[in-house]
Amino acid sequence: MRRSVLVLHLCAALLLTLTPAVAQWTKIPSNAPRGKDGKVNLTAPAPKLADGKPDFSGVWQATSPKWLRSLAGDLKPEDYPLQPFGKAILDERKDGRLAKYEPDANCLPQGVPKINSTPVPFRLIQTSDRVVILYEAFNLWRQAFLDGRELMPNPNPTWLGYSVGRYEGDTLVVETVGFNGKAWLDQVGLPQTESGRVTERFHRKDFGHLDIKVTIDDPKAYTKPWTVTQEASLIPDTELLEFICNENEKDQPHISK
Repeated sequence: MRRSVLVLHLCAALLLTLTPAVAQWTKIPSNAPRGKDGKVNLTAPAPKLADGKPDFSGVWQATSPKWLRSLAGDLKPEDYPLQPFGKAILDERKDGRLAKYEPDANCLPQGVPKINSTPVPFRLIQTSDRVVILYEAFNLWRQAFLDGRELMPNPNPTWLGYSVGRYEGDTLVVETVGFNGKAWLDQVGLPQTESGRVTERFHRKDFGHLDIKVTIDDPKAYTKPWTVTQEASLIPDTELLEFICNENEKDQPHISK
């Protein structure tokens, strides 16, 4: 078996999401637009905050697992040309022989932007000075500061990096640096190094659909920046569930050596 244990974890998590999390709660308040049938109208206009800024709040989930498997799957190789260093890493990983070393397979964080691609939901929370993203996957979280602070040139390396954000019209732009270089961009094994910068442009097309335009700028691994667009859908009337990756974990011994 050459597939990462993460696939097994996420399949199990996906089955959990098929059981509505609302079963844990009663009398859930909601001001979502609804049709005559009582269902949420996902094509209603995107909401705004009181100050006129776009409202990204809600529970979202990637519309397809394709970005998890291969972030650059819709691109031609010349659209994301690898440096020799990056190509050597990818060649070593892509045939699956190193699946057991994929961080997620060892219950380590997926990294950015891979964590946005998992088939389990995440919640966006906005305040006046930051945006917080709570991930059901591995119970992780991020925050992007909107208070004007600047990113440090050499921050202490982390799995999910450090993020600052700003609004450009109806788009939330989040820039993240300070990665530790241990995360994979996808299950194929596209590399991310300590020099990487990820720019995410969140745009809520309507009430129920979110585009995340992602630019990878990592001069150690790639010869130029490259961009893909991920998509997510709103999951109304639900909440995140606890996801403890290491609890009763039995898949690791079965990953191919």
